Amino acid sequence: MSDRPILAAVPSSRQLLIVAQDPSVRDSEGRIITSLIDVPFEPTAPGPKGARVYVVDYDASTGEFNPPSELLVDLTKKELSEKKLTKKELDRLMDNSAFRAHNAYAIVMRVLARFEFALGRRLSWGFDGHQLHVAPTAFVDANAFYSNRDRGLFLGYFDTEKNGKRGSKRVYTCLSHDVVAHETTHALLDGLRTRFTEPSSDEQAAFHEGFADVVALLSIFSVPGLVQKALDLKEVKDTTSRSNDPRAVARKWLKKEALKEGVLLGLGEEMADPNERLNALRRSVRITPEEANAIRTGNEAHRLGELIVAAVMNAFLDIWLERLSTVGPVYGKEGMDRSRVAEEGRVTADYLLTMIVRAIDYTPTVDIRFSDFLSALLTADLEIRPVDRYEYRARLLHNFKLFGIEPTSDGFDGHPAVWEPPRIEMDYSNTVFESMQRDADEVFRFVWQNRDKLCLYEPAYTRVESVRPCIRISPAGFVLRETVVEYVQILNVRAHELASLPWDEPQFPPQKPVKLETPVKPPEMPGNLSFRLYGGGALIFSDRGELKYHVRSKILNAKRQRQRLHNLWDSGFFSSQNSSGKSLTRRFADMHRRRRLGATNALTKDGPYGESF
Repeated sequence: MSDRPILAAVPSSRQLLIVAQDPSVRDSEGRIITSLIDVPFEPTAPGPKGARVYVVDYDASTGEFNPPSELLVDLTKKELSEKKLTKKELDRLMDNSAFRAHNAYAIVMRVLARFEFALGRRLSWGFDGHQLHVAPTAFVDANAFYSNRDRGLFLGYFDTEKNGKRGSKRVYTCLSHDVVAHETTHALLDGLRTRFTEPSSDEQAAFHEGFADVVALLSIFSVPGLVQKALDLKEVKDTTSRSNDPRAVARKWLKKEALKEGVLLGLGEEMADPNERLNALRRSVRITPEEANAIRTGNEAHRLGELIVAAVMNAFLDIWLERLSTVGPVYGKEGMDRSRVAEEGRVTADYLLTMIVRAIDYTPTVDIRFSDFLSALLTADLEIRPVDRYEYRARLLHNFKLFGIEPTSDGFDGHPAVWEPPRIEMDYSNTVFESMQRDADEVFRFVWQNRDKLCLYEPAYTRVESVRPCIRISPAGFVLRETVVEYVQILNVRAHELASLPWDEPQFPPQKPVKLETPVKPPEMPGNLSFRLYGGGALIFSDRGELKYHVRSKILNAKRQRQRLHNLWDSGFFSSQNSSGKSLTRRFADMHRRRRLGATNALTKDGPYGESF
């Protein structure tokens, strides 16, 4: 018999208790709705501190530091198995600093795992480091933000006002699933597309916000038990609207307009104005197509980003209700099985969430527009699921168009709006695909020898920024292997040089420069002003090493560069104050504060990106 010790099996996941949505959402007995969620297992140190997430409970407003705490695993194993926590026990738990740290850690890990599952690979953060720092009580303010410079999420807390007096209730944003998931999404998107935080168009800033909102909303539907309990709650504190039979939900609550008003489709309930009819900071699903044009005239990033949220969440409701239309009543004429309704919502939301996360790999690497995201969304899904049973793609395309968002691509081979494959045969003669799956230098060799066919501008600085092999699995078990490459082009210019650049170069072969009818340079911009132009794209390779898609924002796209430069000039970005200006961290922290004060311009002297929630 061998003397070697028998190694215990390491679990792949663990269950952790979290606040299901936020402490303002309660069940029919007035208890805060909690849930046990699965997160990846990892050895943790006090903090909690793991390989990817490090909770540091320091309050910059008071200078207080709560000692690092262990994950509250015993809470889930012991207390929940022996008894149901009472209303008072749950309320006390919210004031426990160890639980607040535990709750933030669990939600961040859950969102990270969801992204990695969708993309089929491990993800890196957008900063130089392996651990995302999370401060659950970072400062006194109704605010929360992600900071690349400080490598962390900073979650505020505040006291609500009642009758003009503060102190009636303390709200911790670290206890809101919406807020924590939203901020975590900013951090993950920064790792996937670091240059989406570069100063650019209104839509790029808005995309960061809208994308994070969609992830927060859709991820709620897979929190065990929440949807069943909250399906027919009209408002956050309304516990009287549910059926007398807890197994059933009345059909009147399963109409599109009724679901729009429910607690599941509002963000940041506890952060909202208590005087509003519905206590939610943002309820984007209510936006009508008629309101879309008015929203576009404003520059506020959260508001503009709500157009993406409105399109996705309206498509979600359409698909969910279509799935429910095949389910007959089981409790009388008007009652439907509550668990079945919740499960159909979970399946719909889960698949949509997978679609939107995978779409990031199919977007340009710089200067993203809503139209790019739409084409990326449809292409990513077509690759993994050619047969669209519930018409996810068709319903998304329809709803995006309703809100004034047209796809960048016309589509091909009977598939509308998806990216078109390259029409020119690439030169693979001097490259080794095995190396191209991991080696940026080998990929650059491919890019260089195909620079004309890829329509790159040779005088610009070109760099391959990442090489990411992926393995993705469809709902039917189909395996898709791809390699996703990101590259960027950067050109330093002076304003007077813009007129001499070969704008809007044809696809191939290159021809003479096109004379522009409208100058790219803003009229007031001094000719000696120096700045950078950015371009870049994603190269999607098949498992055979063939280039499937080249998704790019060309550095010499006159229309886009004109919009970007005019946008930055009008915002004051090029002023001397901005040049020395505030850090990205400060700008993230300022934007929501401006939103709450009624500001409408997202591109101020502080720059185009502000606070994330």
